[in-house]
Amino acid sequence: MNITALVTSGLALCLALAGCGGGSASTATSGSSSTTLSAQAELGRKIFADTSLSASGQQACASCHDPENGHAPSNALAAQMGGADMTLQGGRNSPSIRYLQTNTVFYFAADGTPTGGFFWDGRAASLKDQAKGPFLNPVEMANTSVADVVAKLAATAYASEFKTVFGADILSRPADAFDRMAQALQQYQLEDSEFHAYTSKYDAFLRGQTTLTEQETRGLALFNSATKGNCAGCHPSSQSPNGAMPLFTDFTYDVLGVPRNTELSQNADASYFDLGLCARSTGDLTARTDLCGAFKVPSLRNVALRKAFFHNGYFKTLKDAITFYVQRDTNPEKFYPVGSDGTVQKFNDLPAAYHANVNTTEVPYNRKLGDAPALSDSEIEDVIAFLNTLTDGWSSTSSTASASASR
Repeated sequence: MNITALVTSGLALCLALAGCGGGSASTATSGSSSTTLSAQAELGRKIFADTSLSASGQQACASCHDPENGHAPSNALAAQMGGADMTLQGGRNSPSIRYLQTNTVFYFAADGTPTGGFFWDGRAASLKDQAKGPFLNPVEMANTSVADVVAKLAATAYASEFKTVFGADILSRPADAFDRMAQALQQYQLEDSEFHAYTSKYDAFLRGQTTLTEQETRGLALFNSATKGNCAGCHPSSQSPNGAMPLFTDFTYDVLGVPRNTELSQNADASYFDLGLCARSTGDLTARTDLCGAFKVPSLRNVALRKAFFHNGYFKTLKDAITFYVQRDTNPEKFYPVGSDGTVQKFNDLPAAYHANVNTTEVPYNRKLGDAPALSDSEIEDVIAFLNTLTDGWSSTSSTASASASR
């Protein structure tokens, strides 16, 4: 199917703006894991948490991708702050970087559907490729050159370990050393189980280890229903034939017409529009104007931990994000500016020439002004209850304790 035939949720994938997503003043740690890591992955773990590798000395990959928050930001900023003095804002919301291990290089499927790639616009070909971006992005870690990054690496306490793993002379070859840094970060994400834990309540449910509550069960049914939420259209919820757990993304793209977010400094310029897939920096897709406004379908795992949603961080709660899906076309005045003549300025974060790209054909986007939304308020609450079962770290003990405390 074509790009307007995709159903998605623009909730949160990959290392956002250029990997770490714009930065944060936080100096988060890489968290703890029981996974036994290879020497390369152990180096990646240290690099991931090291704020000294940034120009500000205040930002690491973990600053924007907090392990305690599903490897997503721990705040509700539309885009994180970074730069040499931590005063510059990124251009996109930092998504979670979990469950990317089976993602692929960007490609067009046999039916023409854009698929794969890393970042919101799919411009990176691998975890290794996307890991390089934040170090040199001026609004993130803001190093001036590859040599600048490697000089900082050479001053770390683990520099000798880096040389042991990659060669005694590796730091004298900045381009190679930088490539090995990215390789170590990729290996860390592939090996450490935190990045693909499959420890949610829903995973336990699929394994037959627990049951869902009545509300969670209703939410799952609404999530899967092709006439209600239709979320599973792009966020598959079933195990694969080989028994693999669902990733809750098909790694495709969609044009949702999310409202323009004035919290982003780049949007102070009324002529600026973030066009997503058709305007990315790699692979010339500028002629594919049908892809303008398209952004990656992220995994919904750990989505209940998020504090800002969609590529531009416009919505701040899961309820508001889902309400947008089902009421975007039935009650557009709730989300878009209303002109002096009473006209609702729908899809105001896209030039009018690309409004036709917005998905208006599939459930729940096929409603018209005045129609009943695909989900009622109570049904939205049911879907949220189900989405809460996708948070990693569930245990029957903690669930029982939580239930007892609520009585």
